[in-house]
Amino acid sequence: MYRYDEFDQQLVNERVEQFRGQVARRLSGELEEDEFKPLRLMNGLYLQLHAYMLRVAIPYGTLSSKQMRMLAHIARKYDRDYGHFTTRQNIQYNWPKLGDVPDILEDLATVEMHAIQTSGNCIRNVTSDQYAGVAADEIEDPRIASEIIRQWSTLHPEFSFLPRKFKIAVTGSPHDRAAIKVHDIGLIIVKNDQGEVGFEVYVGGGQGRTPMVGPCIREFLPKNELLAYLEAILRVYNELGRRDNLYKARIKILVHQTGAEKFAAMVEEEFGKIDKTGELNLPNDEIDRITAYFADPSYKELPTVSEDFIAKKQANPEFAAWVNNNVAEHKIPGYAIVNISLKPIGGIPGDASADQMDAIADLMQRYSMDEIRVTHEQNLTLPYVEQGDLYALWQALKTQDLATANISQITDIIACPGLDYCNLANARSIPLAQEISERFGTGERADAIGELKIKISGCINACGHHHVGHIGILGVDKKGTEFYQITLGGSADENASLGDIVGPAFTEDKVIDAIETIVDTYIDQRNDGEKFLETYRRVGLQPFKETLYATG
Repeated sequence: MYRYDEFDQQLVNERVEQFRGQVARRLSGELEEDEFKPLRLMNGLYLQLHAYMLRVAIPYGTLSSKQMRMLAHIARKYDRDYGHFTTRQNIQYNWPKLGDVPDILEDLATVEMHAIQTSGNCIRNVTSDQYAGVAADEIEDPRIASEIIRQWSTLHPEFSFLPRKFKIAVTGSPHDRAAIKVHDIGLIIVKNDQGEVGFEVYVGGGQGRTPMVGPCIREFLPKNELLAYLEAILRVYNELGRRDNLYKARIKILVHQTGAEKFAAMVEEEFGKIDKTGELNLPNDEIDRITAYFADPSYKELPTVSEDFIAKKQANPEFAAWVNNNVAEHKIPGYAIVNISLKPIGGIPGDASADQMDAIADLMQRYSMDEIRVTHEQNLTLPYVEQGDLYALWQALKTQDLATANISQITDIIACPGLDYCNLANARSIPLAQEISERFGTGERADAIGELKIKISGCINACGHHHVGHIGILGVDKKGTEFYQITLGGSADENASLGDIVGPAFTEDKVIDAIETIVDTYIDQRNDGEKFLETYRRVGLQPFKETLYATG
């Protein structure tokens, strides 16, 4: 993991004290809300439907046990005993009191954490693959590039007030687990014909009111030119991006209206000017310095397969189901990647209690070399688990209601906070997610359905990523009544696609049955071993539309 140097720590400490003074002025009445708003947003503090919400940055989703325990402490002392892990690999607290926020930030600073640039029109938290550094299919660890981008973008004076918020994601594997094609900039680590490692660059993806899959504008970018090229993209956007229309301010609109080819040419022209100076070309020794923070831990020499592990799988079907759904292949023989579901049946997606976070911190230390990752699908990942420890880990997770065996299944639902918390929402997301989970999460039904990703947003801003759900659900308001629009066929992986709207929206009392009809249609239409997305791409929308809107 990256460790703060003295400059990082000084910056964060100074920001805490600066914000403490700003909060004091707001509480005294010296600052009105309109004056305070840009100041609080620069520190990750939102004003939601019922209370303030604080969003804490977790760069590329990586946490130590010390940091996880601090998150538990904050939930217990300053909030309502829980935190909410988000699709930006961050954590949110939904009920802090304004006067407590400087103390929260001060506590975070003691464990090298902050809330800087988790809101506002700036470069947000850089996200990455939760399997970074341990994936069997990885070309290179994407956390290295993510950290370089974090250091470059933090309080970058030229990009602190962009036309709109800006999101960057990096993946190091051919299989995209970071949803890079629906980001403002998405980077895939690749090798060229000469075997050199660099980046494939995508620009202009995004969701929200105008969803788009980003086009590739550069097939190979050398590693040491990364920052110069990103700076060129941001300069073109900062100059030409719309500032007169909130809904047309994202870079995806600029790329779409300009055309990917012309946009790429403008970036290349700007890149040529920057590259000529050489000021942003990364020296190899600087790349090496950052790389050293992410060196492999001291792995043990373990048998490829633990006989005890195999025996326990055979003897315990519940444990075997958890392994099949929640455990992924590790690059080192004898180790495993463990996904912890934060989606218990009937639970709130992404929530974890203070006690659960403390328990997870203990398990990180005992079983995963003191490290965990937050996923963009609102779950957690332990990257360094010995295969022989899986059974004991599973038993420990069960005691905390953290052993739900549903990763990538129909009950592993992404959901935004919706109308229960957000003042932008048109409809509730959380109760709908809970109802779907309860409908499909009993018995062996979820296993029979197989991989099926449902994503729910309470408004068109798409914080629940509904556009790229295999089944996407969007809450809409019609004359004070909550309706839900359904899309099918979306995906956020390397074959990214936007879902197709099936037809008229469903009322709250009919949408769960509509999901049931979609699932039944899929089972009826699928070939042996075919996943939902494969079936949908083969048969198309029509069979689903016919069964959903059949009359009599």
